[in-house]
Amino acid sequence: MPGIDIHTHLAPDLRTVDLPQVEIDDNAVAVLDGGRVGPVDLYHPERLERYLDSAGLDEAVVSVPPPFYRQHLSAPDAMAWTRAVNEGLLTAVADRPRLTPLAYLPLEHPEVAAVEYERIATDARWAGVVGAAGGRSTSLDAVELQPLWRRLDEDGRTVQLHPAHSPDRRLEPYYLANLLGNPVETTVAAGQLVFGEVLSTYRRIRIVLVHCGGCLPTVVGRWERGHATSRPGVPRLSVTPAEAVRAIYVDSLAHDPAVVDLAVSVFGADRLVLGSDWPFPMGTDDPTAAVAHRGAEFARQVATENASAALGRRL
Repeated sequence: MPGIDIHTHLAPDLRTVDLPQVEIDDNAVAVLDGGRVGPVDLYHPERLERYLDSAGLDEAVVSVPPPFYRQHLSAPDAMAWTRAVNEGLLTAVADRPRLTPLAYLPLEHPEVAAVEYERIATDARWAGVVGAAGGRSTSLDAVELQPLWRRLDEDGRTVQLHPAHSPDRRLEPYYLANLLGNPVETTVAAGQLVFGEVLSTYRRIRIVLVHCGGCLPTVVGRWERGHATSRPGVPRLSVTPAEAVRAIYVDSLAHDPAVVDLAVSVFGADRLVLGSDWPFPMGTDDPTAAVAHRGAEFARQVATENASAALGRRL
């Protein structure tokens, strides 16, 4: 089936970068802050193209995975690192038109993110931008991020939010930092967008949440109830939570058809897109299978029309 996978990853090509605490081993794998960043497929864009062939898809939207966010860096170091990462990702996908990159913006440093966005804003090679949901990111409703949101809104940009590493140390055992932490970080970020009225203020930004929106599909009803009953600390919103989240796109990577169905009811049938999380083990080699139970026409819509709309394209 033709279509777009909107959630895949590659490592940036950093072989010419000379920055502290960054090494490239004999297999061209990055060693960051003392740890190797894998899996190895990240460093082989031709393997991502082969995945597209096997999945029957036309295009992959590509971002660097969270180990390359390095949210602990100071602002000056983050400035140099972010530029290196983005230039390295362009190098990794060069002359591969089926691989369309997202530029990374370090949301833990709003001023750095704004500068980097201005640097890349007119470069047509970028499909949009990606930033960390949670981790050490600045709260997405913070006043410091408003200049960036305004610029992204002016340009009508696609903004993918991908969970960074959870700061909750209770989640270190049992792989819970990924199994539970990642969905929670996405949901916290969504809460900031909803209750901080970022979504209702900057309506031209296209927000894409990975992992089927994390826990968001299951808690929107609770948010709606809290807003309706004026719970302490809940602001009176111009757009209710249930209405606000229908501006969000989410990928299909739920690992459960029932959750996909719930996401369709919460966000709308036109807001679901394909996502595989290639090449990570928590992903899938067949993202279309996640929506196949809803029929061939719906699967086609998700892979083509919905994905194109999420990227601001016309079919």
